[in-house]
Amino acid sequence: MDDDGLFVIDPAGTDIHGEGARLRARGPVTRVLLPGGLAAWSVTGYDAARQVLADDRFAKNAREHWPAYIEGTLGPDFPLIAWARMDNMSTADGERHTRQRHLVAGAFSPRRIAFLRPRVERVVAGALDELAAYAAERPGEPVDLKLRYAHPVASRVIGELLGVPDGDPDGILDRAGYVEPNPRKAAAEFAALRDKIEALVAHKRREPGEDLISDLIAAGSGGCPVSGAGEGSDAEVVGLAQLMLNTGAEPARNLITNTALALLARPGQRALAEDGEVGWEDVVEETLRTDAPVAHLPFRFATEDVTIAGVTIARGDPVVVGYAATGRDPQVHGAAAGEFDARHEDKRHVAFGHGVHRCVGPVLSRMEVSIAVRELFTRFPGLRLAAEPGELPGQGTFVMNGRLALPVHL
Repeated sequence: MDDDGLFVIDPAGTDIHGEGARLRARGPVTRVLLPGGLAAWSVTGYDAARQVLADDRFAKNAREHWPAYIEGTLGPDFPLIAWARMDNMSTADGERHTRQRHLVAGAFSPRRIAFLRPRVERVVAGALDELAAYAAERPGEPVDLKLRYAHPVASRVIGELLGVPDGDPDGILDRAGYVEPNPRKAAAEFAALRDKIEALVAHKRREPGEDLISDLIAAGSGGCPVSGAGEGSDAEVVGLAQLMLNTGAEPARNLITNTALALLARPGQRALAEDGEVGWEDVVEETLRTDAPVAHLPFRFATEDVTIAGVTIARGDPVVVGYAATGRDPQVHGAAAGEFDARHEDKRHVAFGHGVHRCVGPVLSRMEVSIAVRELFTRFPGLRLAAEPGELPGQGTFVMNGRLALPVHL
């Protein structure tokens, strides 16, 4: 706690679930101190999170609703400045958000997901072949399952959706996902990735395919067809593509890793899945509940005084939702809320969000991760951990909930 009684969030996310439990003990909505000395509200109760996420009195656009950002009182080295400066569908409100969401929604339709399924299966098969070859060259050595398997699967699947060329000649997929919190390095990485996506959009304008970027170009943005539009529309397409790339990569890597770890650390649960007593989809869903890939996601801002769970959040106050904590809420899932069991009938969670800003791709994510984990354990029945689960360090951030690495023996 700081001198004002605020719960100080660990910037490195050293103990995501322990911290979530301590926050819930203070109530479903509580005051916290975020990195950079920012006072905010953390929402870790399941019901309270659903209320906040569905309430249009909580906006996403810092440029319009966060007094500290508007007044310029945040320094350039404020560690969360990138989240405030972000200008895409995830930070848009109202009509702009609705229009942009409509533009990308077609990429996640049942038809498009069915079209992608065999491509996802090919991506998974190729990644498993590469994993086996890598391990064969290093007999007896542990293999990092996150780096060597979860990373390429997640990156290549979102690459398939966007239309990144085979082999990723521009290195777009290598840059996809979470960027370290250092503001200067984050800005440089963001700019480098944006340059590459701009080049990809220009290529898709010349040679469209059956992919999201081509769909965005064809559909148009800014109220006019992109094929005949100027830089504003191109900028919007690039922004949407970059958003889809980042949000489709790192969370999926974490979900593949967290799901594999859940079974590797629990032989009984693994046996249930391998024997068909529970579905792989059930395993993934229970991971989403107990070990969601995102921990605390900045930001929302109250547009007026709002009372949630008996607590009044003042107009302009920043809010973060503790996605990884809400699925373990004992008020919903009982005293054993933190225990993984794929047989649980009640797997309610908000790992994909809720309300108008909910994730656009949960169907793809569930399919992708279910295939990836099922095929991993089928291909390597002797798969085992090369470290104790409690020894695995986190990613070094309070935003994401994942492991830095997952060492295994195949």
